[in-house]
Order: sequence, then C-alpha cells, then structure tokens
Amino acid sequence: MASPGLYFLESESIEIIREAFAESRKPVMLYSIGKDSSVMLHLARKAFYPAKPPFPLLHVDTTWKFVDMYAHRSRMVAESGMELLIYVNQQGLQEGINPFEHGSSYYTDVMKTQALRQVLDAHNFDVVFGGARRDEEKSRAKERVFSFRAPGHRWEPKAQRPELWNLYNTHTHPGESIRVFPLSNWTELDIWQYIYQESIPIVPLYFAKERPVVERGGIWIMVDDHRFPLRPDEKPEMRMVRFRTLGCYPLTGAIESTAANLEEIIAETFNARSSERQGRLIDSDQPGSMEKKKQEGYF
Repeated sequence: MASPGLYFLESESIEIIREAFAESRKPVMLYSIGKDSSVMLHLARKAFYPAKPPFPLLHVDTTWKFVDMYAHRSRMVAESGMELLIYVNQQGLQEGINPFEHGSSYYTDVMKTQALRQVLDAHNFDVVFGGARRDEEKSRAKERVFSFRAPGHRWEPKAQRPELWNLYNTHTHPGESIRVFPLSNWTELDIWQYIYQESIPIVPLYFAKERPVVERGGIWIMVDDHRFPLRPDEKPEMRMVRFRTLGCYPLTGAIESTAANLEEIIAETFNARSSERQGRLIDSDQPGSMEKKKQEGYF
C-alpha cells in the first residue's frame, strides 16, 4: 500500500513538473544518473503518461562517471524512449582537465559549471528541471522550488522570490532562466522508500558489494578504471562498500556497508547520523564551496 506521505510528495512533484512545463518555452530535465535523477525521470513519465515527457534529458558528461552509471544511462534512455542530450566541455577535454591532476575545484568549474552554462546557452533552455533536495546540503536548503538565475546563470540567494501557499511566479526578465526542483521537500529516506515502493531501477553501485578501493584522506575511493593513478604505497583492497550518492568516481567516497537490498538500505538510512554527501569532495574543497559553485552557475 502506498504511504500517504509519499503519495503527497509524489502529487506535489507532479504538479510542479506540469506547472513548470505549462509556463515554459523550451524546458529540459537534467539527468545525472543518480537515485534522485531516477526518481525525477519516473515522476516525469507519470506526469505525462501515456505520452512521453515533452522535453529531453540532458547529461553534462565529465567523462569521469562510474562505468556502471554509463551502462544504466543507456538502459534507462532506451526504456523511456526519451531524447538524451549529452554534452562534454570539449575545450576542457582537449586540455586534459581531470580530477586527479587539476584538483576538484578547478575540474568541477571547467567540466561541470562551464559545461552546463555552455549547453544551456547553446540550446537556449528557459526552464531546467533538477533533482536537488533541501536536506542534502546547506546551500541547497536556501533554494526555492522555482530558483531564478540571472543572465550568465548566476544564482543570487537573496534575490529569490517568496513561494507562499505553493504559488509560483514564473515570469522571467530578459536573460533570466529558472531552475525547477520538484524534489525540494523530499528527504533521502523518502527517496529510498519511493524507489522501493515504485520499483524504480537504480545504478547497482548503491547496493553493498565487495569492490576495489583505496583510502585517501579518510575516504574510500573506488578504483573504477585504468585511469586511476595509484601512488607507490597504494594497493587496492577489496572491501564491502556501497555509495549513498554518485558523481565522478575519483571525487565520490564509498561507505562501508552490508546493505545489499532496498530494505537494508532504508534501514541503514533511517539510522544514519551523517550527511549522504559527506563523501562528495566537491562539497568541501573550499570555504562555502557549494554555495560559491551555485552562484557561478553550477547545478
């Protein structure tokens, strides 16, 4: 039986998606392949069923995602029948910008923030759906459901519009665009319970399994392909780990866990006392890291 709480969240998110689409000129949905993106894709398909969602998916590809994520992306695009736009910052790729040699801050700026601004400008999208939630990280807690971006995609936290009684003002000034976050009011636990309730496919990396990892700075980093530059004193060891959040593999820490199915993940999440993003290095690579990145145009 569907949970009343999840039913309310689902209904609210579908209403937001439909409202934003109705007011948009050229919308797009960001697709990062993670669990929140999986829920977003599922909600979008429900919102317009039996038709396909009337907008494309957009994946800003850094080329450093986990191998399992690329496989899952292909499966879900084929199943949904939706158009998928894949964008890579070609200048950054040609210059060999990577998270190992250039550091997480510069790498993220070039391969994620600049790439996102480039592709949004190229297609002139005016409404961009994203899967951010307020409980993830303190700067995301400041986001409105309809988050307005100034020309150049800059986010000004103090210049956002009030949202009273779920009334949204979607009027934009020249050069402005809107990021829309239908999952704003969801928690990590809601996401996992909804995935369980709706049998939503997710990347296998969320389930605990023995995987090759090395420890760097107290974080378990998975050796996912041949590009991982091992230090002289490093040798990958097999540990029972899983991921609470997924991003570029060199910047995403695994957690030690035995949760190998959704029931066990839900129980583990229920008892968790730390943020799911504690292993995401880009959140803490400089003071006020995520808020600064968002002000510069990051997702």
